[in-house]
Amino acid sequence: MKLKYIIPTLCIALFTLSCSSEDDTDPIINEVEDLSKIQEIDNNTHTIELFNETGKFETGYNTISLRIKDNATDRYVENASINWMPLMQMPTTAHSSPKSDISKALGMKTVYEGFIVYQMTNLDGSGWSLSIDYTIDGNTYNASSDIVVMQSEFQNVTSFTGADEKRYVLALMAPDEPKIAINKLKVGLFAMETMMSFQVVEDYRMTSDPRMPGMGNHSSPNNTDLIYNSAEQLYEGNLSLTMTGYWVLNLQLLHAAGELLKGEPVTEDHPKSSLYLELEF
Repeated sequence: MKLKYIIPTLCIALFTLSCSSEDDTDPIINEVEDLSKIQEIDNNTHTIELFNETGKFETGYNTISLRIKDNATDRYVENASINWMPLMQMPTTAHSSPKSDISKALGMKTVYEGFIVYQMTNLDGSGWSLSIDYTIDGNTYNASSDIVVMQSEFQNVTSFTGADEKRYVLALMAPDEPKIAINKLKVGLFAMETMMSFQVVEDYRMTSDPRMPGMGNHSSPNNTDLIYNSAEQLYEGNLSLTMTGYWVLNLQLLHAAGELLKGEPVTEDHPKSSLYLELEF
């Protein structure tokens, strides 16, 4: 065969091999690439990896991603049914906290997600444990461990007793990156049914009066009441932030019938409501 025919033939063969190699190889996707690992909880069969954006648990609202690794194969489980139970041990009793169900993260094969609201902690972050029950192919397992929950710098969660004598937990969910603008304010409201059970409270209403204590306690325009969003199971409204700094979000909680359950209006003689959350940016 003449050289002028050999060279094109080799090029075609190499091109075909290259295309076949690229088409037959699936790219390896790291489904937790943008997250930081908090810790691992394991048993004899599996290792459960816990992630979020900061790599730590703090008081308040915590979004949590997790995945389960089979210790024998080092492969991550794609089909599991998962439940969890956070528990804080007090000197004479123990209690849980508000938490969501766990579901497969959107578009992910091995990552599951949910949230936990830690309403308090010890000064050194101790006191909390997390127990995870899960089912794979009809087999049930459990893994549990102590966890560290650090105190947030600002009050992003509060527990209180309302005028109806019920115990509530209120947690700031958004904005997580406040800016000078009209921000979407989202909070979760939960009622304590027992020391181990908390339920989402529906169809109440909250007024919002954000103030800057370091700037004459001035407010801002265009804030709106927080109304219950049944699709997301939280309360949301508009939060107007007109400058950077420390803000107190003064709130009043009203029953569906209009009864005031907690909080007071801000006046010159009363600069802060007894029901409030904080943020700084």
